[in-house]
Amino acid sequence: MISTVILQAGGSGTQTLIMFGLMAVVMYFFMIRPQMKKAKDHKKMVEELKVGDKVVTTAGIHGKIVGAAETTFLIETEGGGKIRFDKSAISLDATKAAAPKA
Repeated sequence: MISTVILQAGGSGTQTLIMFGLMAVVMYFFMIRPQMKKAKDHKKMVEELKVGDKVVTTAGIHGKIVGAAETTFLIETEGGGKIRFDKSAISLDATKAAAPKA
């Protein structure tokens, strides 16, 4: 398949390698790099959370952090129930999202 595309393009091997290299660079800047930045920002946000912050989990559960361990948070929901979640399950810091921007 690839050899057919190369033959139809009529280019030399060097041109083809340069084209594939450019495609790899474009993929890196438009797909891989933004995803890495988003993951780094999420990790920073989770590290900054503390007891008393309101959060939303990836499952859509809203609650307030009442306890923190090394890898988990204890979240109190509106009904008074408490649920333990892994820190990676936190999707949004609702305390900062609800605060008015100056």
